Amino acid sequence: MNQQDVVRALLQRAGTGYAEEAGIALADKPAPLFQLLMLAELLSTRISAALAVAAAKELVGTGYRTPRRVADADWQELVDALGRAHYRRYDESTASRLGANAALVLDRYAGDLRKLSEEAERDPTRVARLLQQFQGIGPTGSDIFLREVQDVWTWVRPHFDERALRGAERIELPTDPGELAALAPRERTADLAAALVRVSLDEDIAEAVLAAAH
Repeated sequence: MNQQDVVRALLQRAGTGYAEEAGIALADKPAPLFQLLMLAELLSTRISAALAVAAAKELVGTGYRTPRRVADADWQELVDALGRAHYRRYDESTASRLGANAALVLDRYAGDLRKLSEEAERDPTRVARLLQQFQGIGPTGSDIFLREVQDVWTWVRPHFDERALRGAERIELPTDPGELAALAPRERTADLAAALVRVSLDEDIAEAVLAAAH
């Protein structure tokens, strides 16, 4: 079985990044980077990835695209937006965290998370540490942010977290980040990482990918 065939089958079946799925057009610009921060926080809660992505899509789609817009929002507006996406179990606490994080982005980074990367001197380990200053974002959330942003902040590459590496092992791909990155098509390292996370969470995807690659 050729590893490139496995990667090709994997990307065809599960190769949409979580940010793209949430309607976030990732770029090295303040608004999409903030939107990714919101997504990372939503995905960090003990709730399904599908609901977290739907909540991010609802927030972005209804205009909560910038830290200023979120910071100025009434708390109940954020709760209602989360509720429309059926993100109800943690909607009130999550709305509070979203508002607090937006305020921190404004106060510390003048609304621009590129300043966070500058403060960290483009060191992924230091970026992860700074990301964890935000409410609701721990090691898992910072991994999500770095995993998704790595084709925009190319100095982050390769970033395959523990979940992605578990997925790689499940479908007989290398578990060395450098070797995995070498298998990714140009500018699709983040897509490959997201697909591998889906494999780690869904055995049916793994079986389908392996069957298609044989």
